[in-house]
Amino acid sequence: MNYVSYYGLTFIALIITLGAQFFISSTYGKYKKVSNKKAISGCEAAKEILEKNGLSDIYVVETRGNLTDHYDPSRKVVRLSSEVFHGESVASVAIAAHECGHAIQDKEGYTFMRIRSFLVPFVNLASYVGYFAIMIGVVASLINMVWLGILMEVVILLFQIVTLPVEIDASKRALNEVEKLALLNKGELDAGKKVLTSAAMTYVASVLTAILELLRLILAFTNRD
Repeated sequence: MNYVSYYGLTFIALIITLGAQFFISSTYGKYKKVSNKKAISGCEAAKEILEKNGLSDIYVVETRGNLTDHYDPSRKVVRLSSEVFHGESVASVAIAAHECGHAIQDKEGYTFMRIRSFLVPFVNLASYVGYFAIMIGVVASLINMVWLGILMEVVILLFQIVTLPVEIDASKRALNEVEKLALLNKGELDAGKKVLTSAAMTYVASVLTAILELLRLILAFTNRD
């Protein structure tokens, strides 16, 4: 095995992950301190966007954690972290609008979102089975089990690739809604775009990291002694 290549891939994946996390943390940290001129909270922004798009039946609720904001398509709920839910910052409005972008995608049956939803149970299974199969294969020298584990990693990679356009499209919808409803002024809108761009980079990083992890596993088991 080429150990330089093996550990090199691991190191690159780590750098990409840490870099993406640093980017979003620093960008969010900067703009969560910048209050928007309308003094509108993330919750208020979300409710206004949903109402204007005929989605007033979707609840906006507070959830624990930092940057744990998400839209739950199964329960039709937009969940915002406490800081975003109550915050009147540019970042809070941008992130809340992004999650509403997912709700609008759901309403319109956005193709990539439907594909992602279809893949969710398979990804949950793959996440559970993948490395378990690889460990069994290594310990018991069952090569077919190893490749089953690698196949599970391919499923996870496919999910992350499909997720990327979903997130980018949601950000585009968010910025359009924020501009249309004048929730942020032009300068604030540019700042909001930076927040959403930094968030998108974490999904790009996830795809790149998954590719590198897949290559690392393949390298490990095709070049073993």
